[in-house]
Amino acid sequence: MQKKIIRVKWVGSFLIIAILITFFASLSIGSSFISPVDVFKTLTGTGEFDLIIFDFRLPRIVIALLIGAGMAVSGAILQSATQNGLADPGILGINSGAGFAVILYIFFTQGISVSSPILSVFIMPLFALAGALTAASLIYLFAWKKSGVTPIRLILVGIGINAAFSALIIIFQLKMDPRTFTQATVWLSGNISGVDWIYVLSLLPWVSVFIPLAIFKSRYLNILGLGDAASIGLGVNVNRERKFLLFISVALAGSCVAAGGGIAFLGLVAPQLAKKLVGPRNEILIPTSALVGALLLLLSDMVSRALIAPAEIPVGLVVSALGAPYFIYLLIKS
Repeated sequence: MQKKIIRVKWVGSFLIIAILITFFASLSIGSSFISPVDVFKTLTGTGEFDLIIFDFRLPRIVIALLIGAGMAVSGAILQSATQNGLADPGILGINSGAGFAVILYIFFTQGISVSSPILSVFIMPLFALAGALTAASLIYLFAWKKSGVTPIRLILVGIGINAAFSALIIIFQLKMDPRTFTQATVWLSGNISGVDWIYVLSLLPWVSVFIPLAIFKSRYLNILGLGDAASIGLGVNVNRERKFLLFISVALAGSCVAAGGGIAFLGLVAPQLAKKLVGPRNEILIPTSALVGALLLLLSDMVSRALIAPAEIPVGLVVSALGAPYFIYLLIKS
């Protein structure tokens, strides 16, 4: 036990240091390179790059940290609650449900979005939550049988729901004007370029409320991992706790999709890596997953800006390029 505690401390310290290093590297890298010395001077109030750092790069870095942590915790809850190591908000169609709801909002309220952009930023997470809840409810409904929800059935139903919502998204995109269509396509691929502090403020309450709540409820995830019969024998209301935990997962995924679009595979890869580092106990796994997810998305965003600078690649494509091979590896392994 002492060795495990020491290992967890070392892993946590390493992840935090890696995030800090990547954080300052991201402030330097972009369409125009800013030396670390100039970054430090600007942060301390004596530099000359205030506009680039404080208005463009810093909110983008913060939103990457929030989305990375939120998507990773969402995936960790899904994997533990369903006892399925392949569960992920993107693969199961939750991201597509949230994306479809946001596309509907953009399609029917384009005039409102243009006239009140700040209001739209705060309303979109609510629509994304409604879409994500709809997708999760449909998945649970069609995957449920008298014997319960099996992992393979959950994955297959989720893939079907994902395909259905993706098709609906394309239908409504084709009815948009060309400019809005292009913006929606880039956003759906996972894009955090052009975000400002309003986006950070719209996402921060969701992440700051639901991640601590997930950590607080982690002991129930440990019990649910023993199976329904054992959980009931220990006095746990299995259906109530599982539904509440899934609601936390869906709320995190929906709000993150509203802020950054459909970033796939992050909720799959981050919890899996965290489990290899610290083991399966959820009170340790969930915060570690949050750190791993934040680091992965921050690194992916830095790569997306540096790879073909001054042009950019949507960060969701970089994450998918890294996550898809790992997903195939997990399928082969299991």
